[in-house]
Amino acid sequence: MVSDSDTNGATERGPGTASGNPRGSTDPAVYNEHHKNFNKTPLPSMPEAWIQRAAQVAAILSKDVVSREKENRTPLAEVSLLKSAGLTKLLGPIKYGGGGQSWDVAYKVIREIAKGDGSLGMLLGYHLLWSWTSAVVGTDEQNERTQRLIIENNYFVGGAVNPRDNDQKIVDRGDHIVFSGFKHFNTGGVVSDLTVLEGVLEDTDKHIFALTPTKQPAIQLLHNWDNVGLRLTESGSVRIENVSMPWTDALGWDPSTKAPIESILTIPWATLLLPTIQLVFSNFYIGIALGALTFASDYTAKNTRFWPYTPHPVAKGVEEPYILQRYGSFFAHLRAAEALADVAGLKIAAIYNDRCQKRDITAAERGEVAEWVASVKVVATDTALRVTSGVFEVTGARATAGKVGLDRFWRDVRTHTLHDPVAYKEQELGRYLLQGEVPEPTWYT
Repeated sequence: MVSDSDTNGATERGPGTASGNPRGSTDPAVYNEHHKNFNKTPLPSMPEAWIQRAAQVAAILSKDVVSREKENRTPLAEVSLLKSAGLTKLLGPIKYGGGGQSWDVAYKVIREIAKGDGSLGMLLGYHLLWSWTSAVVGTDEQNERTQRLIIENNYFVGGAVNPRDNDQKIVDRGDHIVFSGFKHFNTGGVVSDLTVLEGVLEDTDKHIFALTPTKQPAIQLLHNWDNVGLRLTESGSVRIENVSMPWTDALGWDPSTKAPIESILTIPWATLLLPTIQLVFSNFYIGIALGALTFASDYTAKNTRFWPYTPHPVAKGVEEPYILQRYGSFFAHLRAAEALADVAGLKIAAIYNDRCQKRDITAAERGEVAEWVASVKVVATDTALRVTSGVFEVTGARATAGKVGLDRFWRDVRTHTLHDPVAYKEQELGRYLLQGEVPEPTWYT
């Protein structure tokens, strides 16, 4: 954690720092009219109104997403829009100016944003997850302090936590701890105000999470994200060189004994961040696929020609039997994926809403929720890939033109569905069903 005085640099520069980025960054001023409108409107109070606000933002983002995605500039403007719309405050306590919503609403909002811009849906999802870190692995005091800091300053939070890299090394320096290491992926780091760091304390096997200001010499953003999809997520590498913070910022640790608090960190509750973020993934997959279906449907209605070389030609493309059949299948499968995601979202929300005081979920309860989330991951991955590639079959050859931008949906889904092999989710579900095996918590379960 940090105090307001520690983050003046983050406040002065706006979200993140784009210095060193060869592509430049977008200017928040392009959304000034929208900023004014959102700033004079109070935050929504009901879930439906939050989803409607997300739909407004998605509509704004969708207008020029094709050109923005090709330019691949640091999305300072886009993140500023999420902020002024209040979406970054969605889960925050009302007493600090947050939305006070639960995770089932957050998942739907992420999905809605992803319909208009997959990258921004992903960025919002990661921000909400990292903003929630202290609620899972922090003490009550640390969580209150963190939530107040994030919500009152409307900070955007990134995370340098990729577990496939070597752990960051943490050294004890008396009253402080010092993080050092390298992470290949640091989603949203360039546009963030705060960064979640995670590493292992030297000469132990104990992990520590902590938040720190992003803008400091010890955090070096490499600006090397140039992948085929999710191009505006700024998921490039980061080098952490001697980031120092007080022991009191080590989430879930006792600064006097320099030891983890067992009642917080050695219970199933402490592992809930993993199924929570896995469901974030699935929801922006579904959102991207829904966006593809809407975009393709509009294109087909306006541009797709009927096929005359058949015994029974029709008058226009939207009457073609094979086109109707394919769209119907896409629509049905996406409805099913949404319904399953909503069930899992309610289960995650119920745990946080009902058990946060005692943190008393069992390993079996945690495992059951994780398997609901795994089920969504399997279905969302299969369905999103099928829909985002299949829409070309019902739009026609002209839809492959770069100016159309239909390819971005598949590129976005394909890029992130490689995050962790879905085949292992299927095996995990098989063991759960056939052998009654509750999955052991891992960095991906």
